[in-house]
Amino acid sequence: MKVAIIDDHKMFRQGVESMLFEHEGLSLAWGAKGTAEAIANLKEVEPDVILMDITLGDESGITLTKSILEQYPNIKILGLSMHKEDNYIVSLLEVGAKGYLLKDAGSEEMVMAIKKVYEGDTYYSSHVTNVLMKHVTQGTKPSQSGSQIKLTSREMEVLKLIAEEYSNPEIAKQLFISIRTVDTHRRNLLDKIKAKNTAGLVRYAMKYGIVD
Repeated sequence: MKVAIIDDHKMFRQGVESMLFEHEGLSLAWGAKGTAEAIANLKEVEPDVILMDITLGDESGITLTKSILEQYPNIKILGLSMHKEDNYIVSLLEVGAKGYLLKDAGSEEMVMAIKKVYEGDTYYSSHVTNVLMKHVTQGTKPSQSGSQIKLTSREMEVLKLIAEEYSNPEIAKQLFISIRTVDTHRRNLLDKIKAKNTAGLVRYAMKYGIVD
């Protein structure tokens, strides 16, 4: 079974690669940090399953999932993300992903999820199952975060962490970017959202469901 991973964090890609080598029957087809690399690799090797991060720097894993499945409908895509918000989960599943796994999942759960989607089934972590059941039973649909103002995937990540009271150095460490880059994103967010300060950013994040 050939597995590919699309994630902009090199260390995480390497960790998944090591995990795959430990399990018989699984092999790494390739890894990519973003859209350009993924498209180039797909032309060379078509994997059976792709592990897809939702935020790829300033690119969207949701958009990339939709694009890949339009060209390669037989590939199974499994979302693998740090995001637990309803709108991220539902948006990825709506474009054709066969499952959604949080990055804090253990290696055994990840292998089980890969095998299930490869066999044509679906796989959702327990948190994702709860999210889906909540909206099914309530007959609701998650609001589209940031629907009033278009933010890049990276801006969404930074905004979420700001709202969770992370400092600029902590955000930089979390996202593997420089403090200066975080500061630039913060200024851009203030400008886009027309907020006067951090409190305004937090209110916006809560209003549109970016944080609880």
